Amino acid sequence: MLRIYPFIIETLRDVAPIVREIARHDVDLARQTRRAASSIALNTAEAYGCSGGNERMRFRSALGSAHEVRACLDVAEALGYVEPVEEKLRDAFDRIAATLYRLAT
Repeated sequence: MLRIYPFIIETLRDVAPIVREIARHDVDLARQTRRAASSIALNTAEAYGCSGGNERMRFRSALGSAHEVRACLDVAEALGYVEPVEEKLRDAFDRIAATLYRLAT
């Protein structure tokens, strides 16, 4: 498995309490955040078993989902559902996105 995969799972564990807090205010936004977060791990794992264009497509999907989770966190903050998200967590999503970008190109 790719070295980034365990880091993705660790980051999802860190974001889970925030998603639960979002759900207290907005079930739909929490659901979308969970789906996007899951998609990062699932598409990364699927890409690992693919080759060529399919591999890049899965990594691109995972990358898009990483950006989507960041956007969901931004929206939750802007709407006052959660306290500002720690920079460490934002940096983790940036690291994931950077790695996925390299793998997708």
